[in-house]
Amino acid sequence: PHLDHSLRLVDGLALPPDAPLIDIGGGRATLVDDLLARGYRDVSVLDLAVVALDAARQRLGADAAQVRWLCANILDVDLPAAHYALWHDRAVFHFLTEPAPRAAYLAQITRALRPGGHAIIATFAADGPARCSGLPVQRYAAEALAACFAAHFECVGDSREEHRTAAGAVQPFTYVLLRKRSDAPVISESVSC
Repeated sequence: PHLDHSLRLVDGLALPPDAPLIDIGGGRATLVDDLLARGYRDVSVLDLAVVALDAARQRLGADAAQVRWLCANILDVDLPAAHYALWHDRAVFHFLTEPAPRAAYLAQITRALRPGGHAIIATFAADGPARCSGLPVQRYAAEALAACFAAHFECVGDSREEHRTAAGAVQPFTYVLLRKRSDAPVISESVSC
């Protein structure tokens, strides 16, 4: 399934083809396929699961060589500072149900995203499922999700998606589109959610 909602948000940003983009938890998702098809040339995909990354590489065939594949934990991976123009995360942040992992995530995004860069963060909505892949999740309304990032990011948009699974279940997602403030520090230890 293609991440049409995310793609509409990416398309709305009108980023140049050489803009560095990272998909957090991208694994088996087809966002990378669609970004390459749109002409983006600096795409990274980060996921914990080597099996998921291998499946995506195999699906892409020769095009996989155009992607930087990172098998790592977003909470402690060494990403380049102030590098990315776009950070995309559909359904990773909601697995961070405790303050310490959320603080580590916020430090990572604040460090790795360039000033003025954008982030698309999607989690289960406040009325969404309480679990995902058998694990508990933190559900968010748009205001609460944006508030988690408010110390260094401004929310420039929010939306809702009614995602239908292959089994036919509906999973409501909350999306926020954030822009990193130009005065945000490269390193941040603060967490507000």
